[in-house]
Amino acid sequence: MTTIDKIRAYYLDMMDRLNVAVIVKLEPDFSEGNVSYNPDGTLNRAETKNILGPHSAIAVNAAFFAKVRHDARISIGTMGPPTAEAMLQHAQLMSDADELFLFSDRAFAGADTLATAEVLKSGILNMQGKMDIVFSGHRASDGETGQTGPQTAWKLGMTFLGHVIDYDVNLEERTVRASRLVRLQGIHDVIEEVEAPLPVFIAIDPSYRPSFNTVSQRLSYERYQKEARQRSQDYKKFLKVLSASQMGADPKSIGISGSPTIVYKVERIPKGKATRQAEVIDWQDGEQIRKIVARMRQSLSTMVVQ
Repeated sequence: MTTIDKIRAYYLDMMDRLNVAVIVKLEPDFSEGNVSYNPDGTLNRAETKNILGPHSAIAVNAAFFAKVRHDARISIGTMGPPTAEAMLQHAQLMSDADELFLFSDRAFAGADTLATAEVLKSGILNMQGKMDIVFSGHRASDGETGQTGPQTAWKLGMTFLGHVIDYDVNLEERTVRASRLVRLQGIHDVIEEVEAPLPVFIAIDPSYRPSFNTVSQRLSYERYQKEARQRSQDYKKFLKVLSASQMGADPKSIGISGSPTIVYKVERIPKGKATRQAEVIDWQDGEQIRKIVARMRQSLSTMVVQ
């Protein structure tokens, strides 16, 4: 096979292969209890321990599902400081990502969801190949707005599917069928089945759990997990760091200048005082058990059930 034939075969394979991207976020580790803010109200990430956001991790799992089921090519991108490299390495370990992108520039600092979406849009357009599916988490724990995913989809011109709890792709018809969890106040949750042509942008619901039901899928799962461990050990080989100018991002639409949101004030929410008391008893002491049961009966007798 000549070099031209190899190049032609490569691009034909890329056209037939599912191409997916995941946008993830470096988020404060609130379990540590130490979150630092700058005087202007923005998060001081340099003094705050950060991790791969839990909702981003679910989106990464959804992309790995596409790799196991459809041999998808995965690209993962994030906007953040150089320290976000460790988070991308973690995401690659989870998904066997083929390439990692860090969009890092001082010009991005202070961005709200709209300016962040502009950076992510530009970053996705710089990834290899045209994306069939872009995944994001439901929201970020340090923002709780749930806006960045839909805004990025809008800027990319992609169909947006939110609250997705399950999905599958028909490569021949180039469509995706997804199950959405619709929560409506006052009534039971509804599962909505939707179908859309590729490309689509999918925001994964926190309740999403991938499942691999056949022997071939489980074998593929093991094979890709092994490859992911190998790749993540040398993650810099797959990493590309892009600045605003390299991405071709519009300077007026990024950072503080591109953010219509103004943070007026940030306040710590005081931790409520504990009102419950715990009592440890010996489960082998029958007298203590009888006393506890008697107290429980007394408490239940005073309850009014409506």
